[in-house]
Amino acid sequence: MDKFLKMTGFATSIISWYNINKRDLPWRQNASPYHVWISEIILQQTQVKQGLDYYNRFISLFPDVVSLANASQQDVLLAWQGLGYYSRARNLHAAAHQIVERYNGVMPDTYAELINLSGIGPYTAAAIASIAFGEPHAVVDGNVFRLLARCFSVELPIDTGEGKRFFTNLANELLDSTNPGDFNQAMMELGALVCTPANPDCAICPLRTMCNSYRLGNPFSFPVKSRKTTKRDRYFYYFVHESDKQLAITRREKGDIWQGLWELLLIESDKRLSENQIVRQLSESLNMAPLAVSHVVEMRHLLTHQNIFASLHKVKMPEKFNLVTFKDKIVVYTGRENLTDYPLPKLIEKLLAQYFDLPPKVL
Repeated sequence: MDKFLKMTGFATSIISWYNINKRDLPWRQNASPYHVWISEIILQQTQVKQGLDYYNRFISLFPDVVSLANASQQDVLLAWQGLGYYSRARNLHAAAHQIVERYNGVMPDTYAELINLSGIGPYTAAAIASIAFGEPHAVVDGNVFRLLARCFSVELPIDTGEGKRFFTNLANELLDSTNPGDFNQAMMELGALVCTPANPDCAICPLRTMCNSYRLGNPFSFPVKSRKTTKRDRYFYYFVHESDKQLAITRREKGDIWQGLWELLLIESDKRLSENQIVRQLSESLNMAPLAVSHVVEMRHLLTHQNIFASLHKVKMPEKFNLVTFKDKIVVYTGRENLTDYPLPKLIEKLLAQYFDLPPKVL
């Protein structure tokens, strides 16, 4: 390992490759700390191809920290709709408030200050500090884990504290402290474009002459993980209830996925319910028996740690029947044409699209 750490050609090779092969992305054209921050948060769980349109729209709606802080949380969530992992949007909004209150709307320029903002951890703080301010902090994300694990045949699991500390120290050892921003972006770009999980293009990799995995022909042995992610199964039973052509929706509360987003009336179970059980639980929640309940569609929605088995049911109630609350949540009635004013989980968009026989974007 020591001989690899002493190789001065590592940083030179990847930065030279990056200067020739880097993608033309808007946050690289304008590497202000705010633009770097927004791009890094969007790309945490999103591929560049999907995130690019969201980034451009987000920047057009909230061009600076102050405009983001002054927006309502619902407007921020609406701009984020479809990206998933909505805690990212809530943390962006909270951090914007912190920047306005603590720094008069100017992004702090040190790693130590950045890491104290909501939603900014070691990776994001290092990215902003190095790219926007030239501070020598190495970024370590999934791309960097994979690149370093393969290059140096590191068998420490990346999902353990020991492994994370090792890779962070290794990345900082290799960091070009005179050009940390380009070094970090080169590491991430090389992992995203060349040293990919399924089909690494080793033949064009600038590190192939110093890569153990290339020499031994075992890139798929790295990186190592100590455990597999276990997924929780959840069963969501959604109900379409309309009154005077107005659709009943409720807002999701804290402590769960899609916090702050809107959805249809919901009964959840940790196991599949029979039709009789569905009607019984719905009747208890409505405090009366519906005139009819008809099944419309089923759909599976896969998240990182959860498998959601969703079904949609149309509910017929007596004329002029209106709800004030449903399972202790306030009910709002809205027309289909106004659904675009409410941030909805992607799952609800898909279910309603099938219910109304429309493409999701029409909603």
